[in-house]
Order: sequence, then structure tokens, then C-alpha cells
Amino acid sequence: MLNRAIFWAVIGSIAVTALVMVAFASAFLQIRHEHGVAILFMVALAAFAVSLVDFAREVRIALSELDHFA
Repeated sequence: MLNRAIFWAVIGSIAVTALVMVAFASAFLQIRHEHGVAILFMVALAAFAVSLVDFAREVRIALSELDHFA
């Protein structure tokens, strides 16, 4: 599960990088970019949310196993 959390964090980071690149490129070329940037922002937030949920599940499992052996 920790690997999945890291994977989704990386996907979110890539989406944020693409968001910044699209925003700057479209501003430089003076084209409208609101819809593309909004979609990339939602993708980034969704990926980070999934990453946090997976990480929280992994922490809960690790803590419950710690209780069994402590």
C-alpha cells in the first residue's frame, strides 16, 4: 500500500508540473487556458487525495500490528 501511496503522489506531482507548464506556456502565447488548468488541478488534487488515503491505511495497519506485538 505504501508503494501505491508513493505512486499516486508522483502522479499528482506530475500533474502539478504539467499544470504550471500549461499555465505559463498559454500565458506566454496569449491563449485561453482556464479549462485545461482546471482539469489538471482536479487531477492533481484527486491523485494527492488517493495518495493520502493509501498512506493513512498503511499507517493504520502498521499501528494495529504494533499493538499486537507490543
